[in-house]
Amino acid sequence: MSTQIDTANGVSQNSARSRLVLPFLGNFYEGFAKPFAWVALRVAVGLVLAYEGWHKMGNPMAMSGFVESLNFYPGWFWSPLLGIVNLVGGVLIAIGFLTRPAALANTVMLAVTLWYHWVNPYGPTFLTPEGIALLNSPEAAQYFTSDGLRRLADGGMGFLAQVQGKAINASLFWTGAVGIYAAFGGGVWSVDSRMKKEL
Repeated sequence: MSTQIDTANGVSQNSARSRLVLPFLGNFYEGFAKPFAWVALRVAVGLVLAYEGWHKMGNPMAMSGFVESLNFYPGWFWSPLLGIVNLVGGVLIAIGFLTRPAALANTVMLAVTLWYHWVNPYGPTFLTPEGIALLNSPEAAQYFTSDGLRRLADGGMGFLAQVQGKAINASLFWTGAVGIYAAFGGGVWSVDSRMKKEL
């Protein structure tokens, strides 16, 4: 019986199968579960990136000022490039073609996004003391929903902390998810694999 080596972790398939409580599931895991999970995440990541890129391309110059604030000049070049990297790169990742370069470009962009959210946190509150006093006045009910009043009762501190946490966590997740494909490629169920060539 030949022994195949899993190059990702240097473990033979026979060795990996012997660790299973139910060894007969080894073929299912290797032949279906692992490739399916790899392609399912790849398609999800790619489609979400493509969707974000599609929206950015609706107004390709919208981020010109933002990218220039990060010292990426000229904004007219970098702003549409972000949309193109997301849209084209997302489609390429989803189908598994040129997966590594498409994922690497998106990983760099998302890492910059993560860095930005980390060093530019949302402020501690929305409201001044006068704004909080307005919330507590009888007139506030005509301007805010009861949920809005509840969320802003502390000046928006809890709400902004929640938004900041989601910005960091989402950026971290997407950077890591795309980075996996930049490192390991599209997997066995990809166009790259069918072509038997990849970057």
